[in-house]
Amino acid sequence: MSIELVEVVRSGFRECVHRGSFVVLRPDGEVDIEVGRVHTPIFPRSCNKPMQAVAMLRNGFVPSDAAELAIASASHTGEQTHLALVRGLLARNGLREDQLQCPADLPTNEFARAAVLTNGARSKRVYMNCSGKHAAMLATCVANDWPTESYLQPGHPLQQAVVDTIAELTGEPETELGIDGCGLPIVPVSLVNLARAFAALVTAAPGSHERAVADAIRAHPAVASGTDEDDLTLMSAVQGLFCKAGADGVHAGALPDGTAFALKLDDGGERARVPMTAAILGRIGVDGGDVLTDLAARPVLGGGARVGTIRAIPGVLDL
Repeated sequence: MSIELVEVVRSGFRECVHRGSFVVLRPDGEVDIEVGRVHTPIFPRSCNKPMQAVAMLRNGFVPSDAAELAIASASHTGEQTHLALVRGLLARNGLREDQLQCPADLPTNEFARAAVLTNGARSKRVYMNCSGKHAAMLATCVANDWPTESYLQPGHPLQQAVVDTIAELTGEPETELGIDGCGLPIVPVSLVNLARAFAALVTAAPGSHERAVADAIRAHPAVASGTDEDDLTLMSAVQGLFCKAGADGVHAGALPDGTAFALKLDDGGERARVPMTAAILGRIGVDGGDVLTDLAARPVLGGGARVGTIRAIPGVLDL
């Protein structure tokens, strides 16, 4: 079963607790730390994006550069750099914004959202955080002369290729698909096999599709996430780290030697994710300097002043 992982302490009082599960793998792929339900499938949400990008590369998607591959793997925040990459990808493949089938949304970056609203614009599909992945999927359809209007459907050749690729990278037996927030099929994966997939990408041979995705995300973390986003902060602080956050409290990552981790918070608590990830990285000896120390103990505010901390529960990483 899952256990208490992260606590929120306000004025010396434990105010909240987040339960969950996590796993850490050694470079040889064997389990180093296993806490909670790490063999039970979860929805990895956007942690599946790097594997989906591998499937697209294997099936004819040819990005113009590493930044375009990063936007194809991104949970972006709708900043101008992100929008330019998505629109450029579409235009280069003779596609239009109205062919995107992700939901319309506003940018999640507060300044980008304010700019949109100030100019009287409305939500658009291109602003949605998954629009880069959807644009790349449409481009993959164009490359194969597959239908573009039905690319969301589980029976579409592209989605079948995605399922096959994720099964190969994770070693996870095929289970019933769900539907992700952006409308695409989502493949359930256990935490231990999610970590193995991230390790497989980061340790793959240079020039391989797997390594290309990991390298693109590490080279362009601001494209794959956004200004002040957690993944950008983590990958900037930790040399060689490849990581990806997923909605509802999921996070996975790997170091260049193949050491890997994956975690899931039962309540989907986003605020608990990075303190837990930072604590895991510290436990396995990663040197992230003051940045990692600060992320492992995020502030709780009262009246604008720090009055507490969000942190991994002491001792939880020693189990």
